[in-house]
Amino acid sequence: MAEELSDFIEASGLLEYDPEAIDSIYKKNPIRLVKRLWQTLLPIGLFLLGVGWEKLIGSLNKPERKLFRAKEFTNLLVELGPAFIKAGQALSTRPDIVPQIVLEELAQLQDQLPGFDSKLAMACIEEDLGDKIENIFLDIDKEPISAASLGQVHKALLKTGEKVAVKIQRPGLREQITLDLYIVRNIAIWFKNNIGIIRSDLVALIDELGSRIFEEMDYINEADNAKRFKELHCKNDKIAVPKIYTKATSRRVLTMEWIDGTKLTNIEAVKKLGINPNKMIEIGVSCSLQQLIEHGFFHADPHPGNILAMEDGRLCYLDFGMMSNITEKSRVGLIRAVVHLVNKDFDMLSNDFVQLGFLSEDVDLKPIVPAFENVFTKALEIGVNKMDFKAVTDDMSGIMYKFPFKLPPYYALIIRSLITLEGIALSVDPNFKILGAAYPYFARRLMEDENPELRNSLKEMLFDENILKWERLDDLLTSANKEKKLDTEKILEQSIDFLFSKKGIVLRNELVNLLALKIDNIGWKTLIKLNKKLPKKIRSKTIENSLSIKKNQTLNISSITKAFSESKTRPGFKRKIFFKKIPKILIAKDTYKMSIGIMKKTSEKGIVRLVKIAAGVRQ
Repeated sequence: MAEELSDFIEASGLLEYDPEAIDSIYKKNPIRLVKRLWQTLLPIGLFLLGVGWEKLIGSLNKPERKLFRAKEFTNLLVELGPAFIKAGQALSTRPDIVPQIVLEELAQLQDQLPGFDSKLAMACIEEDLGDKIENIFLDIDKEPISAASLGQVHKALLKTGEKVAVKIQRPGLREQITLDLYIVRNIAIWFKNNIGIIRSDLVALIDELGSRIFEEMDYINEADNAKRFKELHCKNDKIAVPKIYTKATSRRVLTMEWIDGTKLTNIEAVKKLGINPNKMIEIGVSCSLQQLIEHGFFHADPHPGNILAMEDGRLCYLDFGMMSNITEKSRVGLIRAVVHLVNKDFDMLSNDFVQLGFLSEDVDLKPIVPAFENVFTKALEIGVNKMDFKAVTDDMSGIMYKFPFKLPPYYALIIRSLITLEGIALSVDPNFKILGAAYPYFARRLMEDENPELRNSLKEMLFDENILKWERLDDLLTSANKEKKLDTEKILEQSIDFLFSKKGIVLRNELVNLLALKIDNIGWKTLIKLNKKLPKKIRSKTIENSLSIKKNQTLNISSITKAFSESKTRPGFKRKIFFKKIPKILIAKDTYKMSIGIMKKTSEKGIVRLVKIAAGVRQ
């Protein structure tokens, strides 16, 4: 008993995940370990024996048996406790390890457990905050309003009269989590050493999971996350974050502002607030993309209980225990991957996956490229805006399970975040497509971002073998224009800089050709009109019988015109921003060269036309 108590005390003192420290604790005193091994390995072993037997006799090949076993596995994880629930949630985002049918069941894994005794909850508050309950709170509900695997939440009133939500950690949680992580990690080590079919490093996955769970169990860390999230979104008047009461917060107790809100999935209740549910989804998608692409600090668990619609029209985020960071390099890499996907450049897309850490540099990409082509070609035919994200990720899961992919932890959390967000959105709008909602944001970032790699990506998007693809520019501008925060002045400034840069020589040449063609067409149209006004006797038959100007011979700038026209209706638009750029254009040394080039090409075209008319050649 004394040894077991020693384990308990040592494990409770671990504030950070340390595999070596955990290993030393349970190697010295194995009694509690043996008990927990019996509780966990017996049901796991029986489950694996059952699956193995069914595979041996061939019954596991039947879809209904696969589904049954997937459900059974999910339920088993819930019964085994918090660490196994968290492990299941981590596996639900790992198509490189788990088959698709199991992924779908794990994705539904609920993090809800029965609450614990309120006396233990109150004792935890007094122990951690070092004061009596009545000295901290004016009133506190003894029964929790919700309970999850790590803790439960009670409604309370501070002495100031402010309503708060108090999250209290489960008694003995750190000790149980520590022991279970030790067991799971050793199982992973055994698999790594004895089972060669699993490509991904399971030990590294468990260590990543352990670090995240320890972060989640530290409520001071969660409080800091909430504060940082609030600072990053302080200029967004559509996003709300609860106030944290630091004096009533510790590692096991978190006190935050009480938020009266409605789950987005409760459509009728949201409508009763006088709020359009679709508007809330739009705010949520925009905020999620801003977290990923601009801030690099994102909420990795946006389930329906963690995002609430407020009466004042704001969207409130709750529970900041599971947050993640994404580097600038990875953010740029994701946008580049989107560019290559839209351009159907699957060779470059496969290289993007190497750069992002999904594939090692020594992997043969040749068989992966056609696999990408099979998955994305049909989806891209209907357009990015209509692409089914869930269907694409399901197909990608098959590729990742088949080929040697290793998912970086941040990517697994991004996918989990986006799939969860799409699930919420689909409950509001069955036709919602998250890629369609996200593409305008990507387009805006591509048009505005000053990152050199994204400047090159923009060129890749707009050019095909040094030929400007106006339809791509049209699509990009149209998509970017859907973003209400599109900075017209910034786009104009960067467009001018790009046009007169060394890399802009191809665009300048293309513009010279197109403008010369446009001027020539205008001149030809004018000549046709003048010819019609002449008396019939002196009209030129050659000109009269000429073909009309083809549409594809003209410079189509409708989307550019539309982009800037619509900008006039937006707050902050100033007509003078266009005029103040004119001097910059006029003094550029390449403007003179372009002008000479336009005149030269226009003259050449005019002379050729006159020669053809004189020769009686029909245009």
